Amino acid sequence: MRVEVDLKKCQDHGQCVYAAPELFALDERGRLSLRNEATELYTAELDAANVDEVQEAADVCPLQAITVHE
Repeated sequence: MRVEVDLKKCQDHGQCVYAAPELFALDERGRLSLRNEATELYTAELDAANVDEVQEAADVCPLQAITVHE
């Protein structure tokens, strides 16, 4: 499985951080820390243990910036 975060849609509300704190974090400026690694789109392979948390993060994202692909 793979997670995709559209950083053009993301407005750093941080709901993903509460849903999946092992995978998402806000930096010292309150921005999604993935922005340090990418500017437009961030993708990563998922460990099966994290699928439920990432799906929850995708569901609670107010801008639907997170997509989980099987």
